[in-house]
Amino acid sequence: MVKIRLARGGAKKKPFYSIVATDSRKRRDSGYIERIGYFNPVARGQEVRLQLEEDRLSYWISQGAQISDRVKQLVKEYRDPSIREKQLAMQAEKAADKAKKIAADLKAKTDLEAKEAAKVVAEAPAEEAPAEEAPAEEVVAEAPAEEAPAEEAPAEEVVAEAPAEEAPAEEVVAEAPAEEKPAEESEAK
Repeated sequence: MVKIRLARGGAKKKPFYSIVATDSRKRRDSGYIERIGYFNPVARGQEVRLQLEEDRLSYWISQGAQISDRVKQLVKEYRDPSIREKQLAMQAEKAADKAKKIAADLKAKTDLEAKEAAKVVAEAPAEEAPAEEAPAEEVVAEAPAEEAPAEEAPAEEVVAEAPAEEAPAEEVVAEAPAEEKPAEESEAK
């Protein structure tokens, strides 16, 4: 039985198909009876995507050749090129919808993180409030930092953390000598 189907050619990751009439018992890319046209799925710019000899196609169909499903689609596309335009429009529409969904998910995620950061700041005890304010400001600053360049945000955080850590250390050093002096004076008496 004769079949009209695609035979793959081209390089790796760059397919090129010949539309051929061949014996159905032969392998996909092996010898064929006649080449009827070609299909280039990766055609760009001025390259021809689909070429088909309709008179030879109709001859083989009249001889009883069976057409594969993909070749049937290609024949329809060859006869009515607007089909391809509709397919491309549908693909572009799906891509736009997907991009909108991703943007909405990202916005929801950043809003959720901001709410959690505000909740953590609100739940902090009064004693820890001054110590926790610096990290809370960093968390709030991180949400807009995603839009700003990454180099500026870490520098601000380091500057904000350094004074907070140094201040308690100075207080401890100042308190320790003050306590020891009265003890020494009492020993001397």
